[in-house]
Amino acid sequence: MKTYKVLLTRSYIVSIDAKNKEDALFFSEFYIGGERDLSNDKEKKSKKFKINDIEMTVNDACEAEVVEIG
Repeated sequence: MKTYKVLLTRSYIVSIDAKNKEDALFFSEFYIGGERDLSNDKEKKSKKFKINDIEMTVNDACEAEVVEIG
């Protein structure tokens, strides 16, 4: 079996309630991990935001190369 490095590109559309556009952008970048909301209830309450939905729109494996081991 060989080991590969794969270039993987993913994009998401995030529906988020936030105070302003800047917060919406920042919290989307910071709290999205894959298709999961990584924020907890305390963070949502103190920072006044809520992630409603995360939809993956792109999932492309673009390149792969064999990794030399040893």
